[in-house]
Amino acid sequence: MVKSAGVLLFRTKNKELEVFLVHPGGPFFAKRDNGIWSIPKGGIEEGESDLDAGKRELWEETSLHLEDEPETKFLDLGTIKYSSGKQLHFFAFEYNDEIDFKSITTFIEFPYKSGTKIEIPENDQGGWFTIQEALVKLNKTQATVLPRLLDLLK
Repeated sequence: MVKSAGVLLFRTKNKELEVFLVHPGGPFFAKRDNGIWSIPKGGIEEGESDLDAGKRELWEETSLHLEDEPETKFLDLGTIKYSSGKQLHFFAFEYNDEIDFKSITTFIEFPYKSGTKIEIPENDQGGWFTIQEALVKLNKTQATVLPRLLDLLK
């Protein structure tokens, strides 16, 4: 079973809750928007805790470093499961500063089956969205954590 972890950043701005999402990079996603944004997340390395993996992935996908933040500042949003069987464990963290967004790069084969590799950013955009906007932008399976966040913040 494949397991991943991630961190959902949230803040209150103008009395409205917002979450930070990322848009996947590369030519396949260039003209797509609604339903493909994601919570920064990725695979858990051997010996790594779910929270440590989430913090590392947040750094890789946004350049935001939270390694020194105590575990007690993170809200556990639980696990969701894709139809493929992949499990994702999400945490939430309140973050009110600006983010100097920058994602690591990766190589993909493009065009598909061409044998040609191109380097792309793992994510080409990051942004803050209200919960209502995030429900439209976010991958449908990942969107199921938004009500969990709202419940924890009550």
